[in-house]
Amino acid sequence: MEETRAVYSRTQRFVRGIIFLFLVFVAVLVLYPIVYIVLGSFKENSELLRGGANPIPSHYVIQNYIQAWRQANFAAYTQNSLFISLGVMVITLVVCSMAGYVFDRKKFRGKEVLYGLFIAFMFVNVGSVALRPLFELSVALHMNTSLFTVVLISAGMSQATNIFLVRGYMASIPREIDEAAKIDGCSFFGIYWRIALPLLKPVLATIGLLSFRQGWNEYILPLVFTISNDGMRPLTVGVTMLKNAGDGAAAWNIMFAGSTISILPILIVYLFASKYFMKGMTSGAVKG
Repeated sequence: MEETRAVYSRTQRFVRGIIFLFLVFVAVLVLYPIVYIVLGSFKENSELLRGGANPIPSHYVIQNYIQAWRQANFAAYTQNSLFISLGVMVITLVVCSMAGYVFDRKKFRGKEVLYGLFIAFMFVNVGSVALRPLFELSVALHMNTSLFTVVLISAGMSQATNIFLVRGYMASIPREIDEAAKIDGCSFFGIYWRIALPLLKPVLATIGLLSFRQGWNEYILPLVFTISNDGMRPLTVGVTMLKNAGDGAAAWNIMFAGSTISILPILIVYLFASKYFMKGMTSGAVKG
């Protein structure tokens, strides 16, 4: 018996060691590009163009950040990025919370068929193929000169997944709570507003953070809609324009500095919301 336990213990340690090494490998793959960009933002452009395996700069150039801030118009571009990110987050939270609640609690004809279509579109990503018809539609509706169009399109791209998450979370909430509220005279919308929303806070916090990140990192869509209007560009588009800030050669050092600055706001948001994010990711995993 003791020999069996010893063998089992060694096997467990071996498996844990393999898992640990694999996680370290994945962490290096994820973190290395970020570390390379941050350290590269302190290098001279000539050092970046020469390449080399050493990511640490020979000497640190703070001027890259000053030049990036001035040339990329960060104040205006940050305001545009915040408008897109907050708009996408608010629309996503309103739509997915209502839709997930209705799909779980309301009975109506064709509900399962409609929900099945939502689930099917979770696995369909048309990507940039839809940009041309979307842009032509916005031109026809005279909406191509506003960032609000970018917000609407971006908010609609991941609703199926968010509705799926909200409906699954709603299914874990006992229906007896709804019945008790109905006895007290609460309407269907009243149950959603007074009971469902407070209980959905963990999953909505997760969806809110992910949708904010989606709006902040959006690139192709704002690029298409702001190609003729520099003042509407968000940070993701403005930072890439820094590549042409050099004299002849691509100014990678300036673009890396701009990219590092643009990363900071989303990191700050995550640091403040990480507790709610992790709670939302794990809620419903264990039934009590």
